[in-house]
Amino acid sequence: MTEYTAKEIQVLEGLEGVRRRPGMYIGDTSKRGFHHLIYEIIDNSIDEALAGHCSEIELVLKVDGSAKIRDNGRGIPVDMHVSGKSALEVVASSLHAGGKFGKKAYAVSGGLHGVGMSVVNALSEWMKIEVHRSGKIHSIGFSRGKLVQPITSGQESGWHGTVVHFKPDSEIFEKTEFDYDYLKERLMELAFLNKGLKIIINDERTGKKEAFFFEGGIREFVEHLNKSRNKLHQSFYFEKKSDQADLEVAIQYTDSYNSMIYSFVNNIKTIEGGTHLTGFRTALTRVINDYVKSGRIVKEEKKITGDDVLEGLTAVVSVRVQEPQFEGQTKTKLGNSEVRGAVDSVVYEAFKTYLEEHPADGKAIAGKIVNSMEAREAAQKAKDLIRRKNVFESSLLPGKLADCSEQDPSKAELYLVEGDSAGGSSKQARDRRFQAILPLRGKILNVEKAPMHKVLTSEEIKNMVLSIGGGFKDEFDVSKVRYHKIVIMTDADVDGSHIRTLILTLFYRYFRKIIDNGYLYIAQPPLYRVAKGKSVEYAYNEAQLDEVVKRMGGSVNLQRYKGLGEMNPKQLWDTTMDPETRTLQQVTVQDAIVADELFSILMGDAVEPRREFIEKNAVYVKNLDV
Repeated sequence: MTEYTAKEIQVLEGLEGVRRRPGMYIGDTSKRGFHHLIYEIIDNSIDEALAGHCSEIELVLKVDGSAKIRDNGRGIPVDMHVSGKSALEVVASSLHAGGKFGKKAYAVSGGLHGVGMSVVNALSEWMKIEVHRSGKIHSIGFSRGKLVQPITSGQESGWHGTVVHFKPDSEIFEKTEFDYDYLKERLMELAFLNKGLKIIINDERTGKKEAFFFEGGIREFVEHLNKSRNKLHQSFYFEKKSDQADLEVAIQYTDSYNSMIYSFVNNIKTIEGGTHLTGFRTALTRVINDYVKSGRIVKEEKKITGDDVLEGLTAVVSVRVQEPQFEGQTKTKLGNSEVRGAVDSVVYEAFKTYLEEHPADGKAIAGKIVNSMEAREAAQKAKDLIRRKNVFESSLLPGKLADCSEQDPSKAELYLVEGDSAGGSSKQARDRRFQAILPLRGKILNVEKAPMHKVLTSEEIKNMVLSIGGGFKDEFDVSKVRYHKIVIMTDADVDGSHIRTLILTLFYRYFRKIIDNGYLYIAQPPLYRVAKGKSVEYAYNEAQLDEVVKRMGGSVNLQRYKGLGEMNPKQLWDTTMDPETRTLQQVTVQDAIVADELFSILMGDAVEPRREFIEKNAVYVKNLDV
């Protein structure tokens, strides 16, 4: 046995601990953590903007894989620190060093731990920093967290600000290529949240360049989110500063059956909400109840619930708090108890005044919410009927389901298959030990346009709910799901794509936890069967087809599959269902705001945004059946 003594106790010097355990500081070393490096530097520039000293930030993605972030803030201090090093060197190379711990430099900030720049430095092959301050340029350079170019000052500058240029370290990250669209969404979001701040993204690899500047701030954010929805009134916006929090709220109701509510604290997206969101929802419900009762819009015994108020609502709630307390390590839920009461009282007064001063808007909003209440009551009756019949809680599975014998959900798979014909083929093709098949007839209900009670009475949706297990919407329990691989298998044509999008919309709106847990997949059936003599190969796209034909040489027998039903069971197994040879695409949601917007565009009522989306993205379509 190895002796355990003081010799075994290691102390990692400087930033070595960050390089050894990067996940502790940036979450992971995959795509999310890799892009987080840029966000850490941009957050510092945003904090300068919050303090009123920065009006423009630019991100440049360089051809060599590096990133350069420039802001026109005050510039990081370069004078001597008590440690004997320049303040710039301390900030760039020491953990928990920065101007955010006292309240003199920054009243509020997103980066709270003072680790941002130093962590990026530690995880970069190199980092160069230029500070334009007091009429001079001050430069410093690092390699993997170690100082390689001490600070130099001298060259004159008529500008002020900070330029951070770094290249992520390939020893730390598997993939070191920045995703323009992934970054663009966050930068646009930050520009919405900080009205009057210009944020530029410039991709020198492709020549793409976009600038985001929104004088209307989150009011424009709400209008952007609702561009593909039918609005019931002009957006309502207000801001209020208090001792507990600075608050901005933008609200707009649409005729949609879904809500989009996003909350932020110091520009950090609070995915799990928190006290600010609770206060907002409570205030909204109180205002509407008071409004409909004073106007005698509903009977005295009827009560509007929080769910009624949320239906069709698009809202952005942004608070700035001096000492935010986040629950958990991921900064996704605000815990400050004092913020709840502050938001509740401010939103109540502001929204109540708005409804009183805008009677037409008040009438439209109240009408929408009363309709939501009536739809909820109808849905509750449908639920009660379903419950009395034990439909969703029944141990009886739908007759159409060909179940598997495997009882362990982690090993069981459910294929949602388009059409009875393909359903028949897949039932013959499957391995019945662990693969279940549920054929779906035709196109399922578009839940983006349907109220809850209609969703509940849809036969195809009911069959899916019963087969999957776990219940429905608010009562859904992901631990009771019977299959940990749910595979959408549709034809590779326009109708198949539409059916797949309808199913994805259903899962996103009603079974989101299945997606969040990584249980939802899309099958990738081949488009072509290429045969020559006894040799048979399959191609899943045009590029593969060219490769296969070239490899086989000469004339080949080519079959283009229009649908799953054209494959015999063996072909279906070999290409699409055999775990050894198939390709499954896992469905993930990287950004709920982008997903909400996309589902609204593709599946909502408004035609013009859908036309714009198709025209803009048609250039990326490689294969389209007409």
